Amino acid sequence: MVTPFLPSDVYSSSPPFRVMVAPPRYVQGPGAIDVIGRVAAMCGFNKLAVLASQRGHQAQAADVCRAVAGAGGQTVSATFGGECSVEEITARADEIRPAAVDCLIAVGGGKCVDAGKCIAYRLQVPVIIVPTLASNDAPCSALSVVYSPQGVVTGVEFFPANPIAVIVDTAVVADASERYLVAGMGDAMATWYEARVCARNPEARTLLGARPTLAAEALGEICAKTLFAQGEAAACNVREHEVTETLEQVVEANTLLSGLGFESGGLAGAHAYAQGYTVIPEVEQAHLHGEMVAMGTVAQLVMEQEPAEAERVARFFAAVGLPIQLAQMGLAKDDHERLDAIVGGAMSFAPLANFPFAVTADKVKEAMLQADELGARVTRETGEEAYIRCMSNA
Repeated sequence: MVTPFLPSDVYSSSPPFRVMVAPPRYVQGPGAIDVIGRVAAMCGFNKLAVLASQRGHQAQAADVCRAVAGAGGQTVSATFGGECSVEEITARADEIRPAAVDCLIAVGGGKCVDAGKCIAYRLQVPVIIVPTLASNDAPCSALSVVYSPQGVVTGVEFFPANPIAVIVDTAVVADASERYLVAGMGDAMATWYEARVCARNPEARTLLGARPTLAAEALGEICAKTLFAQGEAAACNVREHEVTETLEQVVEANTLLSGLGFESGGLAGAHAYAQGYTVIPEVEQAHLHGEMVAMGTVAQLVMEQEPAEAERVARFFAAVGLPIQLAQMGLAKDDHERLDAIVGGAMSFAPLANFPFAVTADKVKEAMLQADELGARVTRETGEEAYIRCMSNA
């Protein structure tokens, strides 16, 4: 049986602590996978489990195994089934346990990364994260979002420590679909706007049960500034499979700045809406986490009565190819049954309490509908070529 770890049991106090958490090592650049064996050896690891999808074992995970072997280490392989569910986590942990590994390496996208953290916790070993996409901010954090086998969010697992290392090979990121980098921008852009809510409200708490730090707030702000300045160009770099300084900056924003910023800066409305969207199976299956967060960010800004900022963000999202209206999510604004289900899912997200005003289901729904109106207008004015291109390149 797994004993749940709750950060609030450690960090909650009156008056509240300010807490900053982060992985000890973050390595980013083209060819970064090649150093993973030396990083593992430096940390004293000799026998490592490598978790990846079946396809991943044919590609980057094979490179990881070669790098570990080159540094004198041993590896055992485990295949991720595709969903970060309790059933999948338990099965892979039971499979790996007899090998008595001293570290686990998770190689892949967001759900594989999250599953790897859960499995390592059950095995009581550290985890090294090797994200093959810059599609979300999961790699650096000490938590995992857990889903049902059908893909609906069922909860969050917290861990006592962040991954011991995060290694991002930007040559691999540049070879992936543009859609994944763009989805990462949607997830990362929310970091600043949610951290800002928490910083402004003295009663707000981060997922650690603590007050946000100035450092996390600053990371969130520079994350958003980087995306606004470099996001479109970085998307173009990925279309051309080029590793440039611009791409490096956006990958760092999506992965490191957003990862540290959300965990120690706090969440609010954007991720609440994203959780709500996962209750609609067709939406969850057709869209990436960052795309759902993007929709939520615009709606959050509408709910905060920040029309200028909501429009600025919506126009940026339209330019890089993120959804900004319900129709792009396969939803109709008069389909109240499904919209109410989304609202219900959003209302179950505890960080909604971080707003300095009472959040009601009516407010959540009205903001979603007003954000849809804004998105429809921006789409009429700018077109949706970028969105169509991203969706067709998955």
